[in-house]
Amino acid sequence: MDGEEAGPPKRELYALLQVSPEATDEDIRKAYRHWAQVYHPDKYQDFHMQQIATENFQRICQAYEILSDEYKRQIYDIYGMEGINSGLELGPKLDKVEELKAELERLRKRKEEEKMLAHFRPSGTILSHLSLPQFLDGDGIMRGMAMSSEVQSQLSKRTAIAIGGNLEVNENSGGGAASTVLRHQLSPVSSIEFIASAGLRALIGVQTTRNLSLHSTATIAIAKSLRDGSINLSNTWTRQLSETANGNIQLLLGPESSIAVGWQKKHEKMSASGELKIGTSSFAVSAHYTHRFSSKSHGRIAGRFGSTNLEVEVGGGRKLSNFSTVRMLYTIGIQGIFWKFELHRGGQKLIIPMLLSRHLNPVFATGAFVIPTSLYFLLKKFVVKPYYLQREKQKTLENKERNSAQVQEARAAAEKAQQLLKIVANRKISKHLETNELVITKAVYGSSKALKKADESREVNKESASEVFDVTIPLNFLINDSGQLKLHEGVRKSGIMGFCDPCPGEPKLLHVEFTYGGKRFEVEVDDYAALLIPQESHRV
Repeated sequence: MDGEEAGPPKRELYALLQVSPEATDEDIRKAYRHWAQVYHPDKYQDFHMQQIATENFQRICQAYEILSDEYKRQIYDIYGMEGINSGLELGPKLDKVEELKAELERLRKRKEEEKMLAHFRPSGTILSHLSLPQFLDGDGIMRGMAMSSEVQSQLSKRTAIAIGGNLEVNENSGGGAASTVLRHQLSPVSSIEFIASAGLRALIGVQTTRNLSLHSTATIAIAKSLRDGSINLSNTWTRQLSETANGNIQLLLGPESSIAVGWQKKHEKMSASGELKIGTSSFAVSAHYTHRFSSKSHGRIAGRFGSTNLEVEVGGGRKLSNFSTVRMLYTIGIQGIFWKFELHRGGQKLIIPMLLSRHLNPVFATGAFVIPTSLYFLLKKFVVKPYYLQREKQKTLENKERNSAQVQEARAAAEKAQQLLKIVANRKISKHLETNELVITKAVYGSSKALKKADESREVNKESASEVFDVTIPLNFLINDSGQLKLHEGVRKSGIMGFCDPCPGEPKLLHVEFTYGGKRFEVEVDDYAALLIPQESHRV
């Protein structure tokens, strides 16, 4: 189904039999016998109920046929029903577990190779330099422009090629260059690159990289300029310092020899880096810190200091979609005051730096920072955010329309299954009410957004009703002889008999309200999370 959310394997067959993915053959046999008795058509006299029972009995039989077969179960665990239906040959040709695993691995590698061969990754950057002082002097706002583009393609599993070029115009001068990089994986721990470029930076070179250990890497490169014949030799050593940090040392020998020491740290909430570079005729120090306020927005501060540069940069960015990010940066330094806009979409970048002033006037600098920042937040609040909220809502509606027929069919099948479970479920409810044992009073499964809104308002509104499904009957039916309800971890709940997926492609929750010992309880769990009730921690 389109738009299916990412997550663990669905494993509907395990949910259907109500067993864990780690269940033994005996557990699967017991579960099959139990559900086969529940859905055996001969139990029902009514013709309509017999039809419903027959449909669900066939589902139970199919699940048992696959999960009780050692080879088919392995295929299902790795590839799901797609692997079962793909026509893998079993039996005499694959009569050992090792042979089956080897065959599955071969097919997996072949698919990876096909994917690599078809992989084609273009990227590019457009850089437009603007100048406000130049515009006020009547000379036009454009200072210069640069464009670069690169295309990467996987020639084989171990070989890739990247072809790129760039053009640059600055006032009355300009130039361009073209480059080609051929990468080859020599072994799992080493690779080599051949580099050639023509134009302003015409050169040829070779670079090799090798993993010295699990935590360290070394890179050696040599390049010769085709313009002046000079040779540059560089050595870089990178070492992983911790799970989130690494450091590197680079030694460059050539016309401008230098040594550089760097450090990078990155985890979920922040990233930071710093570098000290000392050369024969220059030195430079740089550092940056980025903090992620949420999954969609971040702030950044950076500084650069050296023999030819002194500047501080402050700004932030926001993720507009899965493919697009916008950034606004403010820079003040010895070259003047700059404001920079960046738009990143996929592998493409649009960068527009604007020179606001060549003079470091404190009042102007403050205004140049406050005014664009205020405009950014106003645009974000009144234009950008409403637009993307509306677009997200539109996509949700389109997804609903596209999947409506399939959802209605799944709802109808789940409602039919519940008809067969209802008699036993009601019997359990009556018995447990008398003895103050576990009774599920309300259970709904569906969109996490809809259920969270329902938690706030204490009821599911009409708009969200189509995004949730009542599963009170099947959960009461699943209460075992010990008076407990247990749902296994890693099994998608929409596969449970009497359940359905009311909102394909969206994160889902299961909300359960129950009574036990005369007390009220309530709990919510994610789609793939385990659930064991009753527990005192769920008490309201």
